[in-house]
Amino acid sequence: MNTSKRDPEEPEKSQGRAAKEPRSVRIVIFALMIAMLLAMLDNMIVGTAMPTIVGDLGGLEHLSWVVTAYTLATAASTPIWGKLGDLYGRKNIFLLSIVIFLIGSVLSGMAQDMGQLIGFRAVQGLGAGGLMVGVMAIIGDLVPPRERGKYQGMMAGVMAVAMIGGPLVGGTITDHLGWRWSFYINLPLGAVALAMVTAVLHLPKRERTKPRIDYLGAALLTVGITSIVLVTTWGGTEYAWGSAVIMELIAIGVAALTGFFFVETKAAEPIMPLHIFRSRNFTLMSVIGFIAGFVMFGAVLFLPLYQQSVQGASATNSGLLLLPMLMSMLVVSMIAGRVTTNTGRYRIFPIIGAGLMVTGLFLLAQMDTETSRLASGVYMAVLGAGMGFLMQITMLVAQNSVELKDMGVASSAATLFRTLGSSFGVAIMGALFTSRVNHEMSAGGNADLTEHSAQLDAAGLAKLPDDLREAYEFAVSSGTHGAFLLGASVAVLGFVAAFFVKEVPLRGAAPTKDPAPQDKVAESV
Repeated sequence: MNTSKRDPEEPEKSQGRAAKEPRSVRIVIFALMIAMLLAMLDNMIVGTAMPTIVGDLGGLEHLSWVVTAYTLATAASTPIWGKLGDLYGRKNIFLLSIVIFLIGSVLSGMAQDMGQLIGFRAVQGLGAGGLMVGVMAIIGDLVPPRERGKYQGMMAGVMAVAMIGGPLVGGTITDHLGWRWSFYINLPLGAVALAMVTAVLHLPKRERTKPRIDYLGAALLTVGITSIVLVTTWGGTEYAWGSAVIMELIAIGVAALTGFFFVETKAAEPIMPLHIFRSRNFTLMSVIGFIAGFVMFGAVLFLPLYQQSVQGASATNSGLLLLPMLMSMLVVSMIAGRVTTNTGRYRIFPIIGAGLMVTGLFLLAQMDTETSRLASGVYMAVLGAGMGFLMQITMLVAQNSVELKDMGVASSAATLFRTLGSSFGVAIMGALFTSRVNHEMSAGGNADLTEHSAQLDAAGLAKLPDDLREAYEFAVSSGTHGAFLLGASVAVLGFVAAFFVKEVPLRGAAPTKDPAPQDKVAESV
């Protein structure tokens, strides 16, 4: 047992325990899923509550920033959390991320204006970066890829609580208690997560070394990500695309990321070792994960806006109306996970998933003021099925595509790209949505409606004169058409990338004809 002191999260040792003590591993994974609920519930609840939040605090033009600040902070902090876990031990770093997330939740609930809310959401996002990479890295250590399907039911069950319960809870809280409680609700769940993780997650002690943190690489990565997301958020809205501010941000972002890649080749302990990208499958999964994040978070943000503003749903009902997408996502994810465990094959799933994702987004882009709830529900189910094929497979293949010693950085890198995708998706789709809504309202002589009337609040819209309400419904419909059409165009890139994925055998203890470690990354370019 003492031989594990060199590396507390040594995958081989952890995987041995997983095979011998499946019950204890299930308990640990359940505790980790409770922690992951924090970040997942937050996105779902806030997405449903957004129209009411904007209606109370004002500032439609800052709508996308409420989510962008969260995802931007998550993206910038994810690789740092991953490296800190490798250097100082995953458990304490993971618990710290939970505490930071809860502090951000309390502050967000106390926000008095949109600026404060955006800032406090960034604090939440900082903690969420540690939650996401911590869960993925620990599961990657404890359970080999080939065996992970055995625990897919637990993961899918917890995801069901978040994805189905989140919109319902968010809508109910928004309608009856006020939007501030959509943040305060994180506190009891966070307390349970802290208690369970502290009690059941036991990792071997590690021999202390002198860690060398790549501060310069972390700083350059943060500056680069921030600059590029600011470009996507401000370009065409706050500033013209050719303005000095946008050009300066592009220059800063390119320079910072170029410097980051150079620093990573020289750093003793790089935040993101570049050699992991020599694996074709890892690189492709990063691309597909980015696109999946781009699409999913855009859909979660704009579908409730469409349903409340155009279809007249309340905040609670808009959560219920997301069920077709969420249920198809969960069912397909469970099936894909079970088939992957039983057969060891997975290449077909990214291809089918990306294809369905493109189809679903194109169908959603056809929605207008006359689209029925049944039709929009079918479109959402198609998109959800596509996401279900990709949700678990991208992380599983990414972790299987690197050597075991790189499990932590691979998990953080894959999580980073998915988070970056969500940040870019919300920012770009949000900018396009707002631009088209404002254009349509201005063209009809109703430019002040979005600022001084309903602020996307369905109850307020119902009080408007028929002609103004119809004009606004058409404008929102036009905005969602543009946003989803853009999403479909981006998803095509994921569909193309999926065809280049190679079928590399999964690591694990499942009975196979050649159980020898065939995981020497054979798909490396």
